[in-house]
Amino acid sequence: MSHRIVKTRREKLRSLIPFGLGSRKPRHFTDMLKVIWANRDNLPYAWKVLSRGVCDGCALGVAGFHDWTIEGVHLCMTRLNLLRLNTVAELDHSLLSDVSKLEKMTNAELRELGRLAYPMLRQKGAPGFKRINWDEAHERMAARIRNSDPKRLAFFITSRGVTNEVYYVAQKVARFLGTNNVDNAARLCHAPSTAAMKHAVGVAATTCSYSDWYSANLIIFFGANPANDQPVTTKYLHEAKERGAKVVMVNPFREPGMERYWVPSTMSSALFGTDIADYFFPVSQGGDIAFLYGVIRVLLENGWVDSEFVQKHTADLEQLRLAVAQLDWATLEAQSGLKRESMVEFAELIRHANRAVLVWSMGITQHTYGADGVSMILNLGLLRGYVGREGCGLMPIRGHSSVQGGAEMGAYSTAFPGGKPINTQTAKALSDHYGFEIPEWPGLTAVDMVEAAGRGELDLLYCVGGNFLRT
Repeated sequence: MSHRIVKTRREKLRSLIPFGLGSRKPRHFTDMLKVIWANRDNLPYAWKVLSRGVCDGCALGVAGFHDWTIEGVHLCMTRLNLLRLNTVAELDHSLLSDVSKLEKMTNAELRELGRLAYPMLRQKGAPGFKRINWDEAHERMAARIRNSDPKRLAFFITSRGVTNEVYYVAQKVARFLGTNNVDNAARLCHAPSTAAMKHAVGVAATTCSYSDWYSANLIIFFGANPANDQPVTTKYLHEAKERGAKVVMVNPFREPGMERYWVPSTMSSALFGTDIADYFFPVSQGGDIAFLYGVIRVLLENGWVDSEFVQKHTADLEQLRLAVAQLDWATLEAQSGLKRESMVEFAELIRHANRAVLVWSMGITQHTYGADGVSMILNLGLLRGYVGREGCGLMPIRGHSSVQGGAEMGAYSTAFPGGKPINTQTAKALSDHYGFEIPEWPGLTAVDMVEAAGRGELDLLYCVGGNFLRT
């Protein structure tokens, strides 16, 4: 049985109905009206942010109504829904006098209360916060830092709209204060990608751009649902499909948004939608590794690999070949939830794709064996030579805006700026560059920070964004 998505006659007829009426889909135009209504008290500023500002919700270089890659308007509902964070008025600070009244409110409801305009202080035993002035806030923080061992200081930096410059300054200040206890949300979502990519390709970052989707024959998503999690990418997918790309989804659940999506900034798609995925391989939960082992076995047994690339740019092929040969098909089928024929079909798709981009997200990384899953995707891409060419690449797709930048800027407890490892040699080089001494010991990760605070081993935890109680 083929895994190609074939639409029923009813589905084909429904696709001819404008705006997807009667279909399960985002209500973009209704939601746009809601955005206008929500920002009705500050519409001129909302328009200024949209037309001249950058997007708070992603890292695609969106400025105004355009980005770095796509011609024409580029806008998604994530950005529109974040507008209120810029236009909302100051909150009534008396609401913070007793925080017990706020405990049952969601993050969204709390944000609706308004912006925090002044420093607030909650003293031990107090039911809530009181307003203090900026001088007092700075003096209190400076005194606590001054009187603390640097190893008892920690900085967690992550939020929508945090720029590379903010990440860079934050890590530099932390290290000026004598600590490497500085981390960001990349630690909590794509640490397995960082580890696997560092080992396999030497750099913990995507090897390509979204623009490579345009010239790819095949775009494969493993454990990712960009239509929901990174909706701004759907316009790229629409453009790639127009140029002939095929899209494959490997996921336990057949995501509706990846079957058909209505891109609001493209007229034809806004009216009639865009078919996204062409193939769907429903692996079992956690079955990606077994599935990829089976696919790689088919590729190796049939010689469907880029032998020249493998010989010039990779190592340990025979070790991989031996490991794959020792696995029997019954085990691979049981663990992956798919038959051998499915793995052969997937391998055939790969075989005929001269250019492909392999994309993965937290459906792969959020397992205890996440790094192993990423490694298998990397092995697949390297076997086919999908690196260093137009229309090819290995792409971990991030959830937060600029978490990749946060790691590159050095807001990371286990790496200096540029991904340099923390050791005596790199610490000395950075000390010479900065003009002050940098600690040479690895810092606490985000998880370690919370656990250390619970044990009373931190004097200060400086958080920019993030909510450890919710995420």
